[in-house]
Amino acid sequence: MAYWLFKSEPATWSWDQQVAAGEAGTYWNGVRNHLAKKHLMAMQVGEQGFFYHSNEGKAVVGIVAVIRPYYPDYTDESGRFGMVDVKAVAALPRPVTLDAIKAEPDLAGMVLVNNSRLSVQPVSEAEWVRVRAMGGLG
Repeated sequence: MAYWLFKSEPATWSWDQQVAAGEAGTYWNGVRNHLAKKHLMAMQVGEQGFFYHSNEGKAVVGIVAVIRPYYPDYTDESGRFGMVDVKAVAALPRPVTLDAIKAEPDLAGMVLVNNSRLSVQPVSEAEWVRVRAMGGLG
């Protein structure tokens, strides 16, 4: 199973809005980067990812699950990009800030540390376990 990180500016789409979407979840659209697109295309239903508040807060705040695989993004006039659907699974009891992630030697290779602009990115299993633990989830 693969793990992911989804970045969103809270003013655009927040963790609270994701939670409010309930079991039906919502689409993750607006990705316009080809590497992020490849990550979306690789996602399978049931895989999980961190929900990361970018710009404001800069922290992992929750966990989402992919509930619909890649399909065309209706907001993309070029027809080149797509999206997946995700639903909220759990909030982190303690948000894990970017500063805390950068301070953790075991996370030095994390894409978030080395390519923070990428909106959808892979997370290794070891990184997944470590960030969850830092956030208060066993």
